[in-house]
Amino acid sequence: MTCEEYKPERLLAVLEEGLNLLGGRELFHPGEKILLKPNLLAADPPERAVTTHPEVFRAAAQILQDYGVKLVFGDSPGIGSLPRVARKAGLLDPARELGIEMADFAQAQPLHSPEAAQNRTFMIAAGVLACDGLVSLPKLKTHGLMRMTGAVKNQFGCIPGLLKGEFHLKLPDPGDFARMLVDLNLALKPRLYILDGIVAMEGNGPRGGQPRHLGLVAISTDPVALDASVCRLLGLEPETIPTIVIGNEAGLGHSQPEDIEILGEFRGPAEKLDFKTAHPSGSLTVQAGRFRQSLVPRPVIDKTRCRCCGICVSCCPVKPSALNWPGPASLPAYDYQRCLRCYCCQEMCPEGAISLYVPLPGRILGGLRPREVKKGS
Repeated sequence: MTCEEYKPERLLAVLEEGLNLLGGRELFHPGEKILLKPNLLAADPPERAVTTHPEVFRAAAQILQDYGVKLVFGDSPGIGSLPRVARKAGLLDPARELGIEMADFAQAQPLHSPEAAQNRTFMIAAGVLACDGLVSLPKLKTHGLMRMTGAVKNQFGCIPGLLKGEFHLKLPDPGDFARMLVDLNLALKPRLYILDGIVAMEGNGPRGGQPRHLGLVAISTDPVALDASVCRLLGLEPETIPTIVIGNEAGLGHSQPEDIEILGEFRGPAEKLDFKTAHPSGSLTVQAGRFRQSLVPRPVIDKTRCRCCGICVSCCPVKPSALNWPGPASLPAYDYQRCLRCYCCQEMCPEGAISLYVPLPGRILGGLRPREVKKGS
């Protein structure tokens, strides 16, 4: 739906219209405890387009409170504490004004999912499991590993802190990582997805890219349909996004245009947008081996932008880190034989100094061929 600016009155009207088209109040029961799950990747201000905009958070919260539900909110940032990140991102003020408490994202409890194809047990933030339902508030951005982050990927933040790094360590293959994200959504069963695409992020996302005005808000109960529809608008082929391909196969949602009904109005461009991604090749599944080094994009550091803060070293899930760093006066250096190609370093760099280099661009395939995974494997 079209929403050109983050004006509170306009946002409230757009979200109310969109929710009414989907059934609105029928999705919730008065008295329920609902978690609002924004994207709070890092402590960046709203204008950088790294996090869910506070006015989207405010409008969604006001409508849900009008439905009679009790709200809490939270996320597990990639770096920094939840209170600090929420304050810097501008969410603390509307949360306090509306009386929305912060959920417990420090403690973890197991959640079992019989529907999972790959990951049947997740350690989930206690504050998530203490709620009756979840409303996801993703930010539309590009992503190094998944190519784009939207409705499906946003739930990864329901896994607390360092536990997220374990999945990067265990699942370096993009297809396996996407399958984990799909399993996570099947386990959590979010009630609703409200995507902030008014100002999105293109290029070296999800933190180091450039803000791009789109004037778009997308609302759905189907995360795969939402992500696939937005991708088509941006000129990205859904078949190159692992979470969309695998999400469709797993029954999480629909990705084909004939299976998706578009409601509401969006006065978008006449032609598809040339939306720049972190790397142009699409998604590639390459198992570990001698070909991986020459086929899979690798992170590289721009020495003119690097401030030698060491965040890339500390967030690397490989222990000891795949980056050698003598100290604050020195540029980190990659040991590519140990690098997982998880791109956590590129994701968390506050200066956008790390980008993805395609060693042999002519050899990179544009699509993802999902592998069969047996139930419970």
